[in-house]
Amino acid sequence: MKKVVLITGGSSGIGKAIGEYLHEKNYKVYGTSRNPDRFTVDFPFPLLQLDVTDAQSIKACVALLLEKEASLDVLINNAGVGITGPLEETPTEEMHKAFATNLFGPIQITNAVLPTMRKQQGGHIINITSIAGYMGLPYRGVYSATKAALEITTEAYRIELMQFGIQMVNVAPGDFATNIAVGRYHAPIRENSPYSKAYGATLKMMDTDVDSGNNPIQMAEAVYQIINNKTPNVRYKVGAFLQKFSIVLKKVLPSKMYEKILMNHYKL
Repeated sequence: MKKVVLITGGSSGIGKAIGEYLHEKNYKVYGTSRNPDRFTVDFPFPLLQLDVTDAQSIKACVALLLEKEASLDVLINNAGVGITGPLEETPTEEMHKAFATNLFGPIQITNAVLPTMRKQQGGHIINITSIAGYMGLPYRGVYSATKAALEITTEAYRIELMQFGIQMVNVAPGDFATNIAVGRYHAPIRENSPYSKAYGATLKMMDTDVDSGNNPIQMAEAVYQIINNKTPNVRYKVGAFLQKFSIVLKKVLPSKMYEKILMNHYKL
């Protein structure tokens, strides 16, 4: 029987790339979207309606999937939102929205599928985090915080779930060429703001990094290897060498020296 995979946020970007790759590898793939009707019948795999911030939507999505399939072998928590801005000027409401999608969303959908995986005595849950979650990046502080929180939450989940044969893993991508910047919340650049010049320049740099990022097929290949590993590692990093190496540098360099490197990178 084909293994069944559910990918949240599977309609574009990294999620779609993973779905297409696994579909070609003979997995039964289901993606999700808040508005699946926007996509044509030619989409490579089915899309289910899901808003990861809505408990009823999560319940309905999982119930529909289990009506269609006898099992759920892999959950990929990919749905997420970007958010940028000076911490002082980012609306608290937008911070709450980012955490609702990037942290509480994966927790809620995970909890919804756990009874099924526990009954099966096995399954893989992959949380797509970010290399940005390993450091407090300027003007991306909220985003970094949401992904860091998901990383730590996964560590706790792993230990709790091992007794049931369920494997949970973090996969942290660097910059990939996707449309993530389109849906990102940007705190407005205010003319009278003390941050306007530095924030504006950093925003342009972030968008350039995404536009010139790696092919998301690399993420798909990494996920494929993980779900075929009965005892995967706690975390994986996927992306450009320098982005992955920045995590190593943070571990070995004095904190002020590492901070200076970040400031020089962003020309701050």
